[in-house]
Amino acid sequence: MNELGQRPIIPVKVAVLRCGIVPQTGTLLAGRVGDTALTKTTHKIIIRWYKDVKCDDWLVIEGQRYNIIYSLDPYNNHERLELFCEVII
Repeated sequence: MNELGQRPIIPVKVAVLRCGIVPQTGTLLAGRVGDTALTKTTHKIIIRWYKDVKCDDWLVIEGQRYNIIYSLDPYNNHERLELFCEVII
């Protein structure tokens, strides 16, 4: 328990997976403080079927964190899983 009486969230490695990364969209968010630019980039990450993937999970690929927006099982045959993710900077 922390000082607010909440249990801390501790990240745990669940699995090590091989994947393919396909960049999907990129958006430049302008109008930030100090004329800085921020990008919002989404990627499609393709993995073998893994039943325990949830939308509140995230992936770490080469030190970069990817939050899962949603997952898709193409053709509904449980061969592969397409994870649509957002890069967290």
